[in-house]
Amino acid sequence: MKTRDVFICSGCGAQALKWQGQCPRCGEWNTLQEKVVVRRNGGVAHTLTSAQAVLLSDIPVEHTEARSTGFIALDHVLGKGFVPGGAVLLGGEPGIGKSTLLLQLAAEQARMGNQAVYFSGEESLAQIRGRADRLGLLHSGLRAVASTSAEEALALLEAPEKPDLMIIDSVQTLSSPRAEGIPGSVSQVRAVSSELVEAAKKTRTTLVIVGHVTKDGQIAGPKLLEHMVDTVLYLEGDRKHMMRIMRVLKNRFGPSDELVVFSMCETGMEIVEDPSTLFLGDRDDSCSGAAVVMAMDGHKPFAVEVQALASRTVLSIPRRTALGFDTNRLNLVLAVLEKRLNLNLGQLDIYAKIGGGLAMRDPGLDLGVVASVLSSFYDRPLQPGAVFWGEVDLNGRIRPASGGETRMKQAKRLGYGPIYQSETCRTLEELQHKLFGPGS
Repeated sequence: MKTRDVFICSGCGAQALKWQGQCPRCGEWNTLQEKVVVRRNGGVAHTLTSAQAVLLSDIPVEHTEARSTGFIALDHVLGKGFVPGGAVLLGGEPGIGKSTLLLQLAAEQARMGNQAVYFSGEESLAQIRGRADRLGLLHSGLRAVASTSAEEALALLEAPEKPDLMIIDSVQTLSSPRAEGIPGSVSQVRAVSSELVEAAKKTRTTLVIVGHVTKDGQIAGPKLLEHMVDTVLYLEGDRKHMMRIMRVLKNRFGPSDELVVFSMCETGMEIVEDPSTLFLGDRDDSCSGAAVVMAMDGHKPFAVEVQALASRTVLSIPRRTALGFDTNRLNLVLAVLEKRLNLNLGQLDIYAKIGGGLAMRDPGLDLGVVASVLSSFYDRPLQPGAVFWGEVDLNGRIRPASGGETRMKQAKRLGYGPIYQSETCRTLEELQHKLFGPGS
């Protein structure tokens, strides 16, 4: 987009590159006025006009009724469902279940009487039909398009019978003639996404865009893509497990930092209504090195198992490995244990992980990591039914973790006890004494 200064005659509209007293077209005097003109690539020049500020209190209130997605838990996460004119970006690794979930959502909208279009640039119509047949969605009346042209997607959005929901799978496969580069390049992704989002807001169509991710797990393309949309969702999980977690990273219509747990079944993705103990599995209380933690992910409490293994090393530098949480946090906790409890961990390899394939960043996991490491170090199992949460600071004190009341209610509802947290154990020495006695 380029700008330049021109002089426009107020009488006949003629343009001149420099000011002169008489208009070269109509001959009037002192009618040339300076204007700023913006010219887009391949577009027409437009004259910029000054914007008028208005009072927010004078703007009429728009009452927009959101449409249900067909999944009650997903409606709660999104706010109230699909908002007309809203744009949603869904990211996730290949094979995690994005296309399956979106095809189910589109079929559910069609079953509810809404117009839904599944626009795919990655699969043919025969492939989409085969997947819909496996999921049992052919009877829903779902419409599909297989194309890589952004012009065709815009034509569907601006058609007289515009869809209520349009799914673009994926934005990296579409190309626009108004931008340079190959599909998936920064210029193409920026142009395609801006055109689709602008058209969706004008036509009041809910737009769901699938975005590819990089090898680091970030949504590919310019960061502008995430700023442009109203909601950013991320689908994650271990493809070797059946569980999938959808996180809300941004939401203009509802709460952020929320999540929904799905289970991958033969008929598609099914929402797990109560995932509180889903990731515990069949655990054995008689084994050492395992502690149950009431963790918080978003606003949901989960009972997860933190496992630790302390074994004698044969290396000059012992190994420190963490799966499911930050390795630096494990190193910090081990340093505090060595300093405050006078434990010799320098000759041990220590491995720690969260069971069930979960990845969490909850500071309340610290106390569970401490308990599991101590249990493996002494080779003594913890008390059956014991549950932990709390943050460990560098002084060896146990601090309260956020959402303490929610964790407590969930732990009591599930029948756990005894409960170890900041109110029952103030320091690591006190925790060690309660778990393993005064001689530990």
